[in-house]
Amino acid sequence: MTARAADRARYDRATAHLDAPLAIVDLDAFEANADDLVRRAGGKPIRVASKSVRCRALLERVLARDGFAGLMSFTLAESLWLARSGFDDVLLAYPSADRAGFAELTGDPKLASAVTVMIDDPAQLRLIDEARAGGREVVRVCLELDTSLKLFGGRVRVGARRSPLHSPAQVADLARAVARRPGFEVVGIMAYEGHIAGVGDSLAGRPLRSRAVRLMQAAARRELAERRAEVVRAVRAVAPGLEFVNGGGTGSVQFTAAEDCVTEIGAGSGLYVPRLFDNYTSFSGRPAALFAQPVVRRPGVGVVTVLGGGYPASGAAGPDRLPVPYLPQGLRYDPQEGPGEVQTPLLGSPADDLLLGDKVWFRHAKAGELCERFDTLHLVEGDAVTATVPTYRGEGHTFL
Repeated sequence: MTARAADRARYDRATAHLDAPLAIVDLDAFEANADDLVRRAGGKPIRVASKSVRCRALLERVLARDGFAGLMSFTLAESLWLARSGFDDVLLAYPSADRAGFAELTGDPKLASAVTVMIDDPAQLRLIDEARAGGREVVRVCLELDTSLKLFGGRVRVGARRSPLHSPAQVADLARAVARRPGFEVVGIMAYEGHIAGVGDSLAGRPLRSRAVRLMQAAARRELAERRAEVVRAVRAVAPGLEFVNGGGTGSVQFTAAEDCVTEIGAGSGLYVPRLFDNYTSFSGRPAALFAQPVVRRPGVGVVTVLGGGYPASGAAGPDRLPVPYLPQGLRYDPQEGPGEVQTPLLGSPADDLLLGDKVWFRHAKAGELCERFDTLHLVEGDAVTATVPTYRGEGHTFL
């Protein structure tokens, strides 16, 4: 029996008493992936990206381990909820225009001490001040650096369009703007190199493309390491009390950790290892988060139909944003239908061994987005479900 077949047998036994659709997290794989992240971080703490987990119980579980410290959240409402839930170090990774949230943050000393907000523009400071509604708490601020690689005098850009702050002088100017404005304090710098951490460099059947990606990423790492160090020096001259410099992502942990100026690594998807992380040479992990759909039709030889399953991931639309049929191995989508909102035909010889009610296991393209589809995660250890925990959705929260 192959390892994948053995996993399927375990998951089927563990969930035999449960009807699909359902979602699981294999805790053995989850813990192994956490160990690998810590190993690659080389002693620097990992700040867990909550959007890649979206389950409080699992956030608490991973933060209880050595090597992990703090959360990186994705909305202000989520940040405040997490802080009220007992998480005392929450970095909001994106700027916000949530005026009601800022009024709450600036009026509560516990929230203000636990949550750090992201800015890349002085106008965001004005928005926060206008939203205070009498709140006088000092707002902890993190400055975001644009990590994109600019070539040919800026005519070519590689990387996500995030912060407008690209040069050390630009980031230092914003740090000075914060210092001049009462009620704010610069405590951190963040730089997320998504074109390195979030782009696979080993694409099946595309060796030239894969080599081009590796060459681009090597050049981007060298350029960013030099520029990030200059940014940190420039900001420390303005804000000597700087507490942290955050960088990286699951695909670049070991490279970012090697930079002396970086004090912590941001990562989260590497705990679940969705399908988008199958194409990396820098690391390999174990798929830990899966969902199952039940067989509800047998239209013909070599075909079964499962209920639902059309759960595309965010990003530029394409086949790589679709879930992938994973267990039993050998199933594929009907190219004329793909994964559907209410039914999904699957083709392949393994279909002939599936009966009505049997489970087909899928992997989502991304990590935490799976949790927007399910209220609970069943935690599997060995061949048993040992706990069932709510996702954000299961707790009544869909922050985006």
